[in-house]
Amino acid sequence: MNKKFNHRIATNASLISIVQRFSDIFIMFFSLYGICKLNSIIITPMHHLMALSALVIFQMIGGITDFYRSWRGVKLRTEITMVLQNWTLSLFLTAGAMSIVHLYELNFITFSEWYLLVSINIVLSRMLIRYFIGLVRHRGYNTRNVAIVGNSTVGIELATSLLDAPWLGLNIAGVYGDHPSEKDNRLKYIDNIWQVISDAKEGRIDRIYIAMPMTEEANIKHLVNELYDTTCSIMLIPDIFTFSILRSRSEDINGLPVLSIADTPLSGMNMVLKRIEDVILSILILAFIMPMLLLIAVAVKVTSPGPVIFRQKRYGIDGKPILVWKFRSMNVMDDGDKIIQAKKGDERLTRFGGFLRRTSLDELPQFFNVLIGDMSIVGPRPHAVAHNEQYRSLITGYMLRHKVKPGITGWAQINGWRGETDTIEKMQKRIDYDLEYIREWSVWLDLKIVFFTVFKGFISKEAY
Repeated sequence: MNKKFNHRIATNASLISIVQRFSDIFIMFFSLYGICKLNSIIITPMHHLMALSALVIFQMIGGITDFYRSWRGVKLRTEITMVLQNWTLSLFLTAGAMSIVHLYELNFITFSEWYLLVSINIVLSRMLIRYFIGLVRHRGYNTRNVAIVGNSTVGIELATSLLDAPWLGLNIAGVYGDHPSEKDNRLKYIDNIWQVISDAKEGRIDRIYIAMPMTEEANIKHLVNELYDTTCSIMLIPDIFTFSILRSRSEDINGLPVLSIADTPLSGMNMVLKRIEDVILSILILAFIMPMLLLIAVAVKVTSPGPVIFRQKRYGIDGKPILVWKFRSMNVMDDGDKIIQAKKGDERLTRFGGFLRRTSLDELPQFFNVLIGDMSIVGPRPHAVAHNEQYRSLITGYMLRHKVKPGITGWAQINGWRGETDTIEKMQKRIDYDLEYIREWSVWLDLKIVFFTVFKGFISKEAY
């Protein structure tokens, strides 16, 4: 018998999210008011319009990114990172829109002061809200008794993480399961998983997290059916950690909940932020290095015959081919089914080419690739198509690095994994760092990588 699946997985607005919304409104309006008073600026209706526009855009982005949701169990750093990203993008869009219609009322310094003051106050408000919530829960209000059912590693990790975050107000009643893979002496272990049913019916538990492997499907179904006879909230932790997860998230497709285990972090608002970052940085860098580009072009031309720019086909995002620009550093223009990596003392290098490759100056034309949208400033380095085809069958998850745009610099490069990959182990390490970057992506991580690239990402003993 077919049943129409018409319910949804949804998040409910809580009292805390309402407090957050009102604090944001208060901060944005009164920060602008304070800045204007501090700078002896007469407040006009245009200032009110600017604050209202920024607030509307901020709230709209909050709806898109599901920002005003329950942050219970989420690190403060993650919440602050998202709120600052949303505020930054909101202000950029507000300034752009008001400049177009010639309603811009603030000079750059005053505008920057407003941005900084709101940023500081929003961070402080989030910290204060969490602090007071913690006090309330510490006194026994708004707390929940929870149980973990299952002896998997992820279940034990959940339990220990809740112990380390008492402000969440989630008290561990016990871990139900035979022979847990890891033990924490702070936890109470119950050998019989079925004991949780009677404990729940007796009202000792408010919330149950089922962390059992997918191989125990029958036991999970039986357990859930029995728990339906209680008032407990039932949470299922999918055993997706048996897979090598790239980026996991949940979504709803026509009422059906779907959980991804290999997805790109750069969708929706993140994609917009990443593109804004790439355009701004590439324009600034190209303006700064343009004289150097001209000098290198002349040097390449006079030191060896052939074109100045070498265009090689590489895989871009989603494995689509792109042409990557480089200053020519060799006497050959290999771009076929078989490409030999440059080695120490390689005879194919031109007189000037060896210097270009050791200092990564041959990569500078790729900022034009970034500007036209084929690449990013930061991302996994693009490999030759021949190398992609070689390693995709040797390294599990190799092609997942193409879930984002390739970059001029990357997490692997600043950690020392650049240059020749003459062993499978070296390539494996590079891929490990590439996938870690995708899992942990944020604008701040990109800026960190750019910063460290300046000091240790250009010159390498392993680059030939």
